[in-house]
Amino acid sequence: MSDICCYILFSESLQKFYTGICQDSLASRIEKHNAHYYSSKNFTAKAKDWELFLRIDSQDLGHARRMELKIKAMKSAKYIRNLKKYPELVIKIFEETKST
Repeated sequence: MSDICCYILFSESLQKFYTGICQDSLASRIEKHNAHYYSSKNFTAKAKDWELFLRIDSQDLGHARRMELKIKAMKSAKYIRNLKKYPELVIKIFEETKST
């Protein structure tokens, strides 16, 4: 099953966000982050309480990656919180990053 999306996780213990992309099971991906499957050097290895904060479905993996990079470029937890608070921001980022 395809589950192509850009996702944002939140760790209560770290009070930090993590933005990534996924093309398979998002639930499985989150479990792997919490189990430190992606290496002890990965940012998500700093915590075991990552939970889904926001999911943005995408057209394809390239689109998901462009959304991920745009969100990461903002370097702002406030911006990420606003993505959840104001759905029009999600629509805007979706439109700005889709293929032409």
